[in-house]
Amino acid sequence: MHEPFSHEIVCTEASTTTMTTIRQFELNDLLKFNNVNTDILTETYNMSFYMAYMARWSECFLVAKAPHNSKIMGYVLGKTEGHGKLWHGHVSAVTVAPEYRRLGLAETLMRVFEDVCIQRNAYFVDLFVRNSNVLAISMYDKFGYSMYRRVLSYYSGALPEDALDMRHALPRDVNKESI
Repeated sequence: MHEPFSHEIVCTEASTTTMTTIRQFELNDLLKFNNVNTDILTETYNMSFYMAYMARWSECFLVAKAPHNSKIMGYVLGKTEGHGKLWHGHVSAVTVAPEYRRLGLAETLMRVFEDVCIQRNAYFVDLFVRNSNVLAISMYDKFGYSMYRRVLSYYSGALPEDALDMRHALPRDVNKESI
């Protein structure tokens, strides 16, 4: 059993410096995070999906809370999985509420998740992103992720869409075999 996780970061917004807290997602947060899921490109899931992550990978499901009103600013939903050299962290979702974007919060959430994966001895972190989501692809590229493969028709719907499997090697993958 891992200790509960909490981490404070400094955010500068409109010449005011405040402390944002990043901690493990809690059950009550499910009732407070709709403001984050308003973006049409944010994948949303049913409550049992989120609860399964909290139960199985609680240290990989992290939330950023605003210091002045405890409003949820964003979250990263992840897990660790695989075997051998395929043992890795997987980001199922990372998103930031519109009013908190452009502050570097998505990158901070990703880095904190990567730190958790390093502690869990993972070789790499991967994520899937819609082929059409150029902004997210560019953001992940900036964070050091590269395209590993294309997954055909990964996203269902009226028009199925391909996903890009993007990966970032962690220190355990000394020879960068995962990417």
